[in-house]
Amino acid sequence: MNHRIKNHSSGFTLIELMLAMTFISVLLIAIAMTTIQISNIYNKGITLREVNQAGRAVSDDLQRSINNSAPFDLAAQGDQATYINLGNGGRLCVGKYSYLWNYGKAISDGQPSSQLNKYQDNGSTYIRFAKAVDGDHSLCKNNGSEQPKQSDVTELLATGDRDLAIHSFKISRTADESSIGESMYAISFVLGTNDQSLLTTNDASCQPPSDAAGGEDYCSVNQFDIVARAGNLSEGN
Repeated sequence: MNHRIKNHSSGFTLIELMLAMTFISVLLIAIAMTTIQISNIYNKGITLREVNQAGRAVSDDLQRSINNSAPFDLAAQGDQATYINLGNGGRLCVGKYSYLWNYGKAISDGQPSSQLNKYQDNGSTYIRFAKAVDGDHSLCKNNGSEQPKQSDVTELLATGDRDLAIHSFKISRTADESSIGESMYAISFVLGTNDQSLLTTNDASCQPPSDAAGGEDYCSVNQFDIVARAGNLSEGN
């Protein structure tokens, strides 16, 4: 008597395999998109943090120097000059220190010019925003013709992960209390990243995402406004 043994085998059908592969593909795409989004948020956060930290550092340094200096005349010229607008940058000489800066666009252009702040011993390196010990304000005399030595300067915007620069700088005398030997000064400056392809033509802001070719996460520009009082010499230097 013959007995037939029936083998019953089971497996995925072609439709089931296609559905499984589709699900896995959608899942992988979702994971990739989430990872990219998280990376973009992280990069944007790093950019914003660097700009804000640099802005606070520059603001605090300027306030400290002005607070510990005698009142100064922004309109003074010649050997008495304390503020010079060089067009592509500027200089501010207060107390024991002098501040020198070049605007971001001038740095990016990289064109040698007498209207740029450079180091006398390293003319190929442009100053971003630097602080020099300069008690006699020699860096503001003769219309700012003297350039500092690199060893005498502290660069407050040292290049890091984000290329930072000053885009505009304004200072004005808002109050003069001559009876007590004090004056108030208002300073407004714009600081941010310096990739010119991501900035508007006046460097005042980042281009909209649709125009920035996907690089908006590496662009940040912020305006900082401070008020400082000169003549408060009782606090020491």
